[in-house]
Amino acid sequence: MATITAADVNKLRQQTGAGMMDCRKALVESDGDFEKAVDYLRKKGQKVAALRSDRETKEGVIIAKVAADGKSGVIVGLGCETDFVAKNEDFVKFAQAIVDLALSKGIKTIEDLNAAELEGATVADKVNDQVAKIGEKITLNKFEFVEAGGVTAYIHGNYRMGVLVAFSKPVSEETGKDIAMQIAAMNPIAVDADSVPADVIAREKEIAVEQVKAEGKPAEMAEKIAVGKVNKFFKESTLLAQAFVKDNNKSVADYLKSVDADLKVTGFKRIALG
Repeated sequence: MATITAADVNKLRQQTGAGMMDCRKALVESDGDFEKAVDYLRKKGQKVAALRSDRETKEGVIIAKVAADGKSGVIVGLGCETDFVAKNEDFVKFAQAIVDLALSKGIKTIEDLNAAELEGATVADKVNDQVAKIGEKITLNKFEFVEAGGVTAYIHGNYRMGVLVAFSKPVSEETGKDIAMQIAAMNPIAVDADSVPADVIAREKEIAVEQVKAEGKPAEMAEKIAVGKVNKFFKESTLLAQAFVKDNNKSVADYLKSVDADLKVTGFKRIALG
């Protein structure tokens, strides 16, 4: 008889969404054969999501929300296979319950979120229950946490994208939404040039140099022209340097100064489906 380990039981549970004891019994009765174990569960009337570990969860909901004190926020991405499930009211409520739990417990990592207790079971177990209930692969695949003097949350496109913006101080609803919508629309990679990772800058510079050389420019000019191309990259790809979407005659930095000269964006998170 095959030795059934806890890892085997967990693997079958992840694949099918069936209960832990049911999975153990199925593996024992099937002598460790996973396909036979799935058949065993189905024969016993278990509503299982058979062998769904290889399915993609490109649909789902992204929910961003700020804590009651306005100083922290989270984004949760709960994935599923189809748009039909993503629009299901119970599925959305389940995602919202996970968000509320994360905020109430001050959870900062996806590992801690999966291990947190929700209605008598861990979040990970509750997700597995959804797999069995719905019949699709369900994954808690995205999570972000921010904390700052003021935080704004924004959900775009019927739960298809979530944005969190961290400010140096509390801001009005209008200002917070303006910046969050900017991030949603323009997808900046960092707050400013100083926040861009060094490896990204190096890659952009290398690409720029090769572009200049390909244009037949002298090698001695390549470096200087490449610097200009990198600066253009910063202007297009960093939040504060971007043209403000509601008024292209000013940058986002200019807009912030017009609101409050001391107001700063200290960070942001943007998560979208797909």
